[in-house]
Amino acid sequence: MNTIKTLCFVIAALSSYAALVYRLFQVRRGWRDSAYRTLLVTLLLQCLTFTMGAVAMGSERFLGVGNLAILVMHLSAVAFCVSAQIILLRWATDAEESGRKARYWLITGIALNALLTALFFIADGPGRPAEDFNTGSGRPLVLTYLLVFMVSQAVPCVTILRQCVPYARMASKTSLRQALRMLSVAAVILFLYCLARVVNIVTAACGLDIGAWTLAASVFSALGILTLSLALTISSWGPSATKLLEWARGYRSYRALYPLWRDLYESSPDIVLEPPGAAVSDLNYRLHRRVIEIRDGWRELRPYIDRTTNGDGGAGPRGSEEARQAFAEAAQIRQALHAKRTGTIPDDNADTGDFGDRDTDNFTAEVVWLTKVASAYRRLGKAR
Repeated sequence: MNTIKTLCFVIAALSSYAALVYRLFQVRRGWRDSAYRTLLVTLLLQCLTFTMGAVAMGSERFLGVGNLAILVMHLSAVAFCVSAQIILLRWATDAEESGRKARYWLITGIALNALLTALFFIADGPGRPAEDFNTGSGRPLVLTYLLVFMVSQAVPCVTILRQCVPYARMASKTSLRQALRMLSVAAVILFLYCLARVVNIVTAACGLDIGAWTLAASVFSALGILTLSLALTISSWGPSATKLLEWARGYRSYRALYPLWRDLYESSPDIVLEPPGAAVSDLNYRLHRRVIEIRDGWRELRPYIDRTTNGDGGAGPRGSEEARQAFAEAAQIRQALHAKRTGTIPDDNADTGDFGDRDTDNFTAEVVWLTKVASAYRRLGKAR
């Protein structure tokens, strides 16, 4: 059980250090920004909190003082919560209001840390077993210390959640909106951590053993801090991640369209402006070209498309209407390619009327549609 708790502290610490290092790479362009400096302080406190947690799991003494690592962890956790609240204020409110509320949070944080320090030494913290500061062990002063600490962690979670939800709706920048939403998720997870810790403390004080459920607090803590680390850095890596996801979706579509494009190209080589097999250096351009070439190849087949049939007709899937349409068009293409190879021109072909193209003004929608047709076309090929 201690191994899992230590692992959770290590995960939280590593995610904190990763976020700190990532932000330190932007120090030259962001140092003059007070919000950036506050963010660095927050990440430093986050790193200190979970480093001390890992140290406390490994040894009961730190710098020669019993349970000092636990005290430092708790004090830095309070300071970390205050600093995170100040960051949110700087993100979501004007300078005058954020300054006034930041002073309130600073005073509250200092008072809480003073109270925790006093309770720790009055309760003879250095002389007690470390387990006492995990469950309280029924000692009134230690229980008071732990409950004050948990309240100091739970209240910022509630206030952050209350602020993030409405501010996320109003935020004009996509990156800020994403950060606020992710902060909301982190606040919920960390609030669950607080509830789980309180349950651990209360059940231990009542002499109840909840077994492995005591690990829930450590798991919620690690997940919450990991989410929080992502939220505090998403404004810088979020746009790059979005572009990467868009590229991945584009590449997946590009590859999915290949079987349909290949057969149309073999049937009508003149649809291709550039030699096939060229490197995907500009994926957006290549994807546009592939869509255009598929449409051109499709049009080349008009004389061979029999308007009196729906391809393989009833052999299509039982899915949505759009899925059935995609299957029907894929079947028509496969039949038309066969008709062109054999030189068979239907009496009532699509060349005698409108081709019936879908609206191609929306390129994204067109890619989605052609991908469905290509998928149906590939399945038809496997079925034969």
